[in-house]
Amino acid sequence: MAIRQLSPHTINRIAAGEVIERPASVVKELVENALDAGADEIDVVTASGGLSLIRVTDTGCGMPPDDLQLAVERHATSKLSEEDLFAISTLGFRGEALPSIGSIAHLTIVSRARDAADAFALDVDRGVKGQVRPAAANAGTCIEVRDLFSTVPARLKFMKSERAENMAVSEVVKRLAMAHPGVGFTLTMGERSNLRLPREPAGPDGLLQRLGRIMGRAFMDDAVRVSGVRENVSINGYAGVPTLHRPDAAQQFLFVNGRPVRDKLLIGAVRAAYGDLIPRGRQPLLALFLELPPDEVDVNVHPAKTEVRFRDAGAVRSLIVNALAAALHREGHRASAANGAAALHELHANANANVNAVQADAIGAPMQFSQSYARDYGQSARAVYPTRSPYAPTPGMAEAMQAPLDIMDGPSADARAFTAPGAEETQDRPLGAARAQLHENYIVAQTQDGVVIVDQHAAHERLVYERLKTMLREGGVARQGLLVPVVVDLDDDEAVAVAEKAAELEELGLVLEGFGPGAVVVREVPVLLGDGDVAAVVRDLAADIVREGTSTALKDRLLAVCATIACHGSVRSGRRLTPQEMNALLRDMEATPYSGQCNHGRPTYVELKLADIEKLFGRR
Repeated sequence: MAIRQLSPHTINRIAAGEVIERPASVVKELVENALDAGADEIDVVTASGGLSLIRVTDTGCGMPPDDLQLAVERHATSKLSEEDLFAISTLGFRGEALPSIGSIAHLTIVSRARDAADAFALDVDRGVKGQVRPAAANAGTCIEVRDLFSTVPARLKFMKSERAENMAVSEVVKRLAMAHPGVGFTLTMGERSNLRLPREPAGPDGLLQRLGRIMGRAFMDDAVRVSGVRENVSINGYAGVPTLHRPDAAQQFLFVNGRPVRDKLLIGAVRAAYGDLIPRGRQPLLALFLELPPDEVDVNVHPAKTEVRFRDAGAVRSLIVNALAAALHREGHRASAANGAAALHELHANANANVNAVQADAIGAPMQFSQSYARDYGQSARAVYPTRSPYAPTPGMAEAMQAPLDIMDGPSADARAFTAPGAEETQDRPLGAARAQLHENYIVAQTQDGVVIVDQHAAHERLVYERLKTMLREGGVARQGLLVPVVVDLDDDEAVAVAEKAAELEELGLVLEGFGPGAVVVREVPVLLGDGDVAAVVRDLAADIVREGTSTALKDRLLAVCATIACHGSVRSGRRLTPQEMNALLRDMEATPYSGQCNHGRPTYVELKLADIEKLFGRR
């Protein structure tokens, strides 16, 4: 078969298939162009999921008529010279988006340069370019796309529902808005305004405000500042405390030089930083922004520009892990405020259910209501309508209010209440002063403005675990020699990689060396591993080293052993504690990083603010 050259129209349609996957792809390209043009306000309008209409209006620099004519030609761009393909500092650079869109839809561009008196317009109807004509418009650019994929109707069969396409468009706008808090965004879908984001002030507070508007108030309340610098690479952003997590990674946003990306290296670094702080199968919430010289990162990997490659991937990964770990460590015992909110929601729901049930009884039988109320709440019902004032104290109430609280040590007691020596002095501490123990497992503490409920086993488990980790880190790992060295067969590349990490592995208690091609011999192992499968550990290590350049498997194994020891060596549920022991536990929690969650990622305490508690009783 003879080779022939494809027509420009066919070439544009092929390029469109690479660049324009769905309506959200069009929105992404057009909004990126608006940001590159220096816009401080961007308005996005779509209809029918973006298939019938996409309109992006910006306040950017605009285009004169000559540039407007050239903008819809393939590979025509103002953002890239012939020399800096690997030093790209803009979001767009290929010059493919507008001609690709114009080849599969009806495209109209209206633009007015900032210093120009007149605006001009240009139409491209399914690959056929019209003539530049005068138009009326404000400074900036408005691009309208109608009947998307009308020249490739087969592509329409692969579109999802209108709701799904709208969600994809919203996600694109939100991600770009996160990276540019100084730009105002509006998004209208059909007749509904879905998103309105005002311009935020420069700095960390403005960024957090923008993130809160997109990711929700819970993230804003529980976010910790992340920052760090390593040589010419910097990281900034916010991450949720470990007890704030969800079942998927939908709320993990990663950016490189203002560009939203999905990168396995970055995701792996986040996972390593949180480590054992979140439950298995759960994902943290965060938005992190990497900045580095353009020539240190390659964004020309994929037509959608969502994948990147770093010149020094190990340094980038190390910066992310260390900056995240430092931020979480700095927060100490802090747990998610959402836990308290969830507890109050449950209390409120249960209280309403109880009230409704009681009121239902009262409608048919007032006397039964009085008796059931007395039975449920331990009061003495004398009459449905008392003749004396309801505010007058009942006999013995004054004495009871003055009586000291007893410490209940009986085997059937459900709570222990006390007034601990010096309790008033510790009430202003973050976790307050211990007041009671409920069900031999939950410590109730009073703070200046609320109540803290602590799971004593979960809390002590984390304290013991952190001490064991410190021992491993500071005292080294005890190791034991094998009576018979274990030879482990590996791939040639794996054997070489593991042997090169021998010094690092020795610090973790694993002593090995090369043993001919495709094998290593293990002579000593960490004591904590006990009778574990040495060969399996080494194979996991080899896979880690070849895949990521680090040996995390052994560390993970050692930490898992420490977690098991901590679980079995902690104060158990059902054990009665003295007031001094309870307060000592609270003070240790305040001084120990990550004590807001146990080794399994569950919260160790819940804090209820007094103002919220008062709302439950209608006092506010």
